[in-house]
Amino acid sequence: MHRLQHLANRSLIARVFDQSPALVRTKARETSCLVQSIRFKTQGPVEQYGQKRFSTAEATVVLRENGKIREKSLTMDTLNPQVKAVEYAVRGPIVTKAGDIERGLQQGQKHPFTEVIKANIGDSHAMGQKPITFLRQVVALCSFPELLDSSSFPEDAKQRARRILQGCGGQSLGSYSASQGVDCIRQDIAVYIEQRDKGVPADWDNIYLTTGASDGIVSILKMLVSGQGRSRSGVMIPIPQYPLYSAAISEMEAVQINYYLDEDNCWALDINELHRAYQAAKEHCHPRVICIINPGNPTGQVQSKKCIEEVLHFAYEENLFVMSDEVYQDNVYSPDCQFHSFKKVLYEMGPEYFNTVELASFHSTSKGYSGECGFRGGYMEVLNLDLEVKAQLVKLLSVRLCPPVSGQAAMDVIVNPPLPHEPSYLQFHKEKSAVLGALAEKAQMTEQILNTVPGIKCNPVQGAMYAFPRIFIPPRAVEEAKSLGMSPDMMYCLRLLEETGICLVPGSGFGQREGTYHFRMTILPTTEKLKVLLEKLRDFHIKFPKEYASLEEPKRSEDDTRDALKQFR
Repeated sequence: MHRLQHLANRSLIARVFDQSPALVRTKARETSCLVQSIRFKTQGPVEQYGQKRFSTAEATVVLRENGKIREKSLTMDTLNPQVKAVEYAVRGPIVTKAGDIERGLQQGQKHPFTEVIKANIGDSHAMGQKPITFLRQVVALCSFPELLDSSSFPEDAKQRARRILQGCGGQSLGSYSASQGVDCIRQDIAVYIEQRDKGVPADWDNIYLTTGASDGIVSILKMLVSGQGRSRSGVMIPIPQYPLYSAAISEMEAVQINYYLDEDNCWALDINELHRAYQAAKEHCHPRVICIINPGNPTGQVQSKKCIEEVLHFAYEENLFVMSDEVYQDNVYSPDCQFHSFKKVLYEMGPEYFNTVELASFHSTSKGYSGECGFRGGYMEVLNLDLEVKAQLVKLLSVRLCPPVSGQAAMDVIVNPPLPHEPSYLQFHKEKSAVLGALAEKAQMTEQILNTVPGIKCNPVQGAMYAFPRIFIPPRAVEEAKSLGMSPDMMYCLRLLEETGICLVPGSGFGQREGTYHFRMTILPTTEKLKVLLEKLRDFHIKFPKEYASLEEPKRSEDDTRDALKQFR
């Protein structure tokens, strides 16, 4: 009834606006009486149902008559131009389109497929990964302490929950924590870092809990960006990059300095390329910071210790602040690779480096083996920060009060997991090993199968959760995409989505060398679903160039792809 009344009101008012000014006033009064009558008959006295709302409509009629219609204060013309400059490909137009198609399928619309397979974002649980039992037990106990009396929970989970709750105001997860985070959790993180780095000292006063790693990254960038014109801060970022960096740089009006990873050398970081990018940037800005993602997103590489040493020496010589994004430190699959933290390598380079180079490193609950994206837990460790600047950082962090305390609790479990002598260890170790083992298998499968497809070249997925293969797009397809006002790999991914239901992200959303085209896909779908994805992708890519031109490289047979798939069945 309420909806019928609302529609009646809209219809009556709409007819009023079509009349002459004199008639408008008369009709408005008549309409007001009629609406009051409708309300009285259907729902009760007028006073209870917002007569002022209709008075606003009457006032609008008068304003229109006088030509004084109120304009919106916030329009695209008045919007902050830095906000308009922000782009975030991981949740961009392809993903929006995928959502529309998914809703259409639910409503019975016909497509050449029955489901949308989303491989666009590193959201493990959305792709079917099961939560780590011990982590959820501890967070559940912290959230509902009455469960501490339950025999259903192991004692080691209860011990951790009690310790976390004792560090919270009122022993409640619902209280604010200190802006830097709960003290005991920061202490646990310091112990974790010392163990990870084989004894390199960690001071818990240098550790800050954050709302995911992203919050820490943005906070540090805010501290570093200043100046105008040629003195404006320049931020060196890898290309391809994770779009958080370019988005934050745009929002802050900093200068983005691209340095290109070496695709022909498994996306290694080339020190000569760093020097080239730095020298070129000095002509128009003040380079102040270098960002590194290791293991790489979207490229999946794991940087060698030698490479890290070269980066740190470069930062030392050029007086650059180092930001090391290490959220995938548990995601290393290649037996020839090993994760080296920037802090540990810096320490091993000697006190001249370790005591002077400013370094912020970041970790998160969202990746690794736990995949707890929704908790928004994370931390950063900041070294060699000026003491007065450190106070300013604490002030900046205090503006957002504190990161989610439930996310802090989840972060504590990741850095303080069950020990071999504790009751939860066997189950925890089994679950962790299963997740990382499956990811390693899917990383190998993705690389091998993609490399059997004509026109696709994929570097080894050494770590992280993504493949970033290079794709051949015929010149005529490139021309068509440009005529449509979109990048060629965007058109490719859009066609792929519409014809197969596979949702990937075009490489142009991450940056790539001019004239090359890529896409990023996660390796997170279940093994069976990933096989389906790769088979559909193979078939699409073989068909796609035939619409425009024959492939300009030696063809590998479809049998090669099927043989590769069989290895993983």
